[in-house]
Amino acid sequence: MNITVYGISNCDTVKKARTWLQQHAIDFHFHDFRKDGLDAVLVAQMLAALGIEKVVNKRGTTWRQLDADQQAEVLLAAASARLLVEHPTLIKRPVIAIDDHWLIGFSKQDQHALSDHLGL
Repeated sequence: MNITVYGISNCDTVKKARTWLQQHAIDFHFHDFRKDGLDAVLVAQMLAALGIEKVVNKRGTTWRQLDADQQAEVLLAAASARLLVEHPTLIKRPVIAIDDHWLIGFSKQDQHALSDHLGL
């Protein structure tokens, strides 16, 4: 089983997810959007698996800094991958890929879904 956690290293929610995985002795790879990069193919995979409404973080600073036209453009499927590559902090975090299964976020409900998927 291949597990990759996508996010940014200073995000508190990403830190919680990484700590949780380590506490459960689960091997994973961490992919930092800022350090390791982000490309349109990866974003397209996330969007296809999760949908634009789940992927875009509308509560973050980056979203609030966009003007209304840019916000509308992000939500258009054709333009969203390009804009998410340009502004990776618009992506809700963490994004967790387990083989070809994708999860996003790390609320209590998300933790239960992850536990169920991992058979914990």
